[in-house]
Amino acid sequence: MDTAFSEAFNGLVTKLEGWFATIIHYLPNLALAILVSVAAYFVAKYVNNFTYKIVSKRVKQDSVSKMMSRIAAVVVVLIGLYISLGILNLSKTLTSLLATAGVAGLAIGLALQNTLSNTVAGISLSFREKIQIGNWVETNGHSGEVMDINLKEFVIKEADNNIVILPNKMILENPLKNYSLTTRMRVALNCGVGYESDLEEVKRLTKQTIAETFDQVESADDVEFYYEEFGGSSINYLCRFWIDSESLLEKYRAKTSAIIAIKKAYDKAGINIPFPIRTLQFDNKLSVEGEQVAKQNEFSNN
Repeated sequence: MDTAFSEAFNGLVTKLEGWFATIIHYLPNLALAILVSVAAYFVAKYVNNFTYKIVSKRVKQDSVSKMMSRIAAVVVVLIGLYISLGILNLSKTLTSLLATAGVAGLAIGLALQNTLSNTVAGISLSFREKIQIGNWVETNGHSGEVMDINLKEFVIKEADNNIVILPNKMILENPLKNYSLTTRMRVALNCGVGYESDLEEVKRLTKQTIAETFDQVESADDVEFYYEEFGGSSINYLCRFWIDSESLLEKYRAKTSAIIAIKKAYDKAGINIPFPIRTLQFDNKLSVEGEQVAKQNEFSNN
C-alpha cells in the first residue's frame, strides 16, 4: 500500500515538474504573445480612425465610413490573434477552432435568420447613396430625420423629438420617401368659397396672394388653381404652388403661411369661407289646439 502511494506521489511530482518546465520554456513566448495581442488592440484603434478619415473623404455616406473602419479594425485584431497563437505553437488548435466555429456558425445562422437579414440589410442601406444620415424621410408610417444607419437598426428622429428605431429589413422591403433628395416641394391647399362669390375674382386674388407671400413664387401665373366641385355649402378648389424645401416641416410652415395670408385677403375683399350648412324642413304643421289638449291629458293623467 505504501509502495503504491509512493509511486503515485512520485508520478504526480514528475508531471508537475514537467508542466513547470514547460511553462518556464514557453514563458517568453507567452509574454511575446500577450505583447502582440496588446499591440494589435492599439493598432486596431489607430486603423479604425485612419480608415474612417480616408473613406469619409471619398464616400458621402457616414454609415459606410463607420462600417469600413470597424471591419478594418476587426481584421487587425484577428491577425494579431492568429500571430499570438502561432507564437504559442497553437496553430493546429486555431484550425480546429475555426472548423468547429464553422459548424456552430451554420447552426447559429439558421437560428438567427432575422438578425442576419437585418445585418445584410444594414450593409445594403449603408451603401445606398439616396439614403444618408441627416435626410428627412418617411417610411413605415413614420417621418423624421435619419440619425443613424448601423448593422442592426435604422434610427429616425421625428418632428416631436421622439426616436423611432426600425429594423433594417423593414426599411429595405418597404417604400421610403426621401424629402431631402430634391430642393423643391409642391404645396397643395384645399379651400371653399360661398356660392355668392365671384369665382374669377377668387381665383385672381388667391393666386396673387400666394405670389406676394412667397419669394420662391415669381408670379401669379406660377400658381395652379382648379375648382373641384360644388360642395354642400361651398364651391371647393385646389391651389398648388412650389417652394424651396428639403424638409416636410418647411412644407407645413409654408402651408400655414398660405392659409393665414388667404384668410386675411378674403376678409379684406369680403369673400366668404362658409361653415357647413344644414337646413331642417318640417312639412307637417301642428295646431295650437292639439298641443293644448295634449297638455291637459298629460296633467289629468297625473
